[in-house]
Amino acid sequence: MKLPQGMHLLERGWLSSNNVVFVGSERTAIVDTGYCTHGEQTLALVRHLLKDRPLDAIYNTHLHSDHCGGNAILQAHYPAVRTHVPAAEFPRVNHWARMKASFEATGQQCEPFHAEEAIHPGDILRLADLDWQALYAPGHHPYCYLLYNAEHGILMSADALWEKGFGVVFPALDSPGGFRETRATLDMIDDLQPKIVIPGHGRPFTDVGQALKEAYSRIAYLEADPVRNAQNGIKVLLKFLLMERQAIKLTEVPQLLAGIPLVAAANRNYMNYGTIHLAHWAITQLRRVGALAIEGDMVINVERR
Repeated sequence: MKLPQGMHLLERGWLSSNNVVFVGSERTAIVDTGYCTHGEQTLALVRHLLKDRPLDAIYNTHLHSDHCGGNAILQAHYPAVRTHVPAAEFPRVNHWARMKASFEATGQQCEPFHAEEAIHPGDILRLADLDWQALYAPGHHPYCYLLYNAEHGILMSADALWEKGFGVVFPALDSPGGFRETRATLDMIDDLQPKIVIPGHGRPFTDVGQALKEAYSRIAYLEADPVRNAQNGIKVLLKFLLMERQAIKLTEVPQLLAGIPLVAAANRNYMNYGTIHLAHWAITQLRRVGALAIEGDMVINVERR
């Protein structure tokens, strides 16, 4: 799949989001920076692409840890870089004690970073000598934007649309919101009729109609019974924790899950399992689909192919 000159996709594996690096005639930029434990790799990839040019800008589509976890190491290596975050998050980023709580809510980590610019819906960004419009896209995250280039019909969809589905509707784990917003974002993408979608995870794709069909089916399934979204969210958060650590003592899983605020909220609101019961349920579900294994007293991460 050919992308415009100066636009480079770094398709990353979990735990990181994909990164898109732009090398324009006047400035360079990266959209989303992956997870912090992959920071050294992110930096090496960016340095390889930019060679002797500096990184001028970082843009984060939203502030989940797998999309902004490389900010700190890039800021340290490129001290003149200017970081752009969604406008609603801008005040919290520069008061890190407030920002830190959002990462703790998912049981994930993110090294402190700062931001210089706020991105508002409708803003036009100049990346690789092309115009990209920032489009407000709540659902998976309440303060997310997508980037769309009308000239080439390219949409950077973050976690609002993947080739097979979309990211967890996190707002619905601890509040009534999220499903309607997810559907509205899908409607917006359908109205755009993009030719190429570069998702936050997975390969780029051109059969956008089929992806939207599956996404609409998915949101209808979750809306019909919000317990399904809660269960999916809990499994995803445990799997993420396991991918980060690779192995966890079986006896530690109940307290680890109980200590993740979004897991606790989802359980309280939709499942009401005891601590041990919840851990047993989540482990059993992931083991059933081959996402983990139990070896002795350890839960072991398994990479599915």
